[in-house]
Amino acid sequence: MTSFPGVQKISEISGISGVARSAIAAALLLVSATVASAQTAERVALSIHTPEMVHAFQVEVARTDSERARGLMHREDMAVDQGMLFIFEAAGQRYFWMKDTPLSLDIIFVDEDGEIIRIADHTVPFSENIVPSNGDALYVLELLAGTSEELGITEGDRLVSEAMNVPKNP
Repeated sequence: MTSFPGVQKISEISGISGVARSAIAAALLLVSATVASAQTAERVALSIHTPEMVHAFQVEVARTDSERARGLMHREDMAVDQGMLFIFEAAGQRYFWMKDTPLSLDIIFVDEDGEIIRIADHTVPFSENIVPSNGDALYVLELLAGTSEELGITEGDRLVSEAMNVPKNP
């Protein structure tokens, strides 16, 4: 085991009960797991093509069931040019909610060709109301609330990213 000067094992610290030591150890594990998870999140460039402009974002990618289930829960801030792209194995009806999500978001449902099929804008933080895609979506993009309206992003616009398997010219 590597030794660091001035650092003691939790078990060697006097005056702390066994329960407190266990709680400290559990908290340290949780913090290290959270940091490791944040550091390993896949990030990619994504652009939204409207008739007037191309808007660039850097997004985290949620590919696995656990990544999609966690989503942006417990996030208290996010830059305006960031978001999260959820990628599913097959297109289908999607249902999202805002439980445990303190940020108001625009939830953008996207078909297998990269075309936006629905935008649920200004979703309510912590709401357990279901937000459906109202059509078959292969991708879902979450951006800060109001981004779609501010940038003029509408249904029919197109997403492009190396993370998405969409045809170049649908």
